[in-house]
Amino acid sequence: MRRETYELNEEGLFAVRYADVLGIPFDFTAKPVIAPPQPPRETVHVKAMRPERDALEITFPRVEGYRVELPEERLTAKFNEDSILELTPELVGPSKTKNAGIIGEAVDLDLEHLEDMRPSTVLFHVAKRLLYTKWRDPGEEPKLHLFGQLKRITKDWIDSCLVCKGGTYPAQLMYQELADMACERITAGITRALVGKRPIKTLLDAYNPTGSTRHVNFNTSRRDRWQTDAKRSHINWVILDSDWEGEFCRVAEAHPKVRAYVKNHNLGLEVPYRYGSETRRYIPDFIVLVDDGHGDQDLLHLIVEIKGYRREDAKEKKATVENYWVPGVNNLATYGRWAFAEFTEVYQIEADFEAKVVSEFNKMVEAATAKSVVEGK
Repeated sequence: MRRETYELNEEGLFAVRYADVLGIPFDFTAKPVIAPPQPPRETVHVKAMRPERDALEITFPRVEGYRVELPEERLTAKFNEDSILELTPELVGPSKTKNAGIIGEAVDLDLEHLEDMRPSTVLFHVAKRLLYTKWRDPGEEPKLHLFGQLKRITKDWIDSCLVCKGGTYPAQLMYQELADMACERITAGITRALVGKRPIKTLLDAYNPTGSTRHVNFNTSRRDRWQTDAKRSHINWVILDSDWEGEFCRVAEAHPKVRAYVKNHNLGLEVPYRYGSETRRYIPDFIVLVDDGHGDQDLLHLIVEIKGYRREDAKEKKATVENYWVPGVNNLATYGRWAFAEFTEVYQIEADFEAKVVSEFNKMVEAATAKSVVEGK
């Protein structure tokens, strides 16, 4: 037997097909049942509308990594709600299990023995891991003179941002994967404090450094899609992953400050980040070009994420975009100005989008005012 089609349904699975096999079950009077072929699903061609919409083209950098220059003075960190790491059974595994044999008394196994581990031991282990994995260049010796400062910052993070629930304990940070997650949150806090003081450098793809909407060209039979406004998008269709994204398309096309937008589907915009000891790639939802007061020649590139339920990895994604990707790309000064916005309430998308645009406009005004004051002196 061979499948009639290899297209996936709305659940991301192959559609069920049934066949009647003569003789199973045995019935010599049975007649073959002819299964009518299913009509093919409608397919649309998603592409850049060239040359009529070339004025709406959006380009972006293909980032492969980041590099942060260390300051010579005292290290500081700025922690926020995304710096919080919650140790829960969902993240670390069961904290209590029942071990029972065929006969005999059952025994409950838990993690209470971890409570006896000294906090200074956990602190030393995490600070050491932080020094050796985040603040050492390849092939170089660790910067041991930073250990005291990193230990101080690590203690602040453990005291204010580590939350243990469901029978978990801080001693579980001795596990390498959890220690690496803690190091990512601490490093993001240090980098957040360096934004505007020390340049964050991005490493671009050496063979394909620039992506563009002009290269989008694929076919799809997915029914959840939005036909774009010819005055707002270089691409003719937006392939939706949720109803929320359809609502965002409506808001973006109706907003007076939006010049163009595109869904990051087969587009190629990726944000490399680390989750624990694993390197991953985050694919944001949209890029929106916004006029925030600089004029059409210097539009703001707003990366938009439509997020419902936020797991621990969502914090890593947001922290990487805000603390590494956006500052690093802005420092390149060759791909325009970039910012990031995350929307978590479908009914607040319109208000939140307007607030984000106003916020970026206020930042622009404050920067221009500060510059004029410096020049006046």
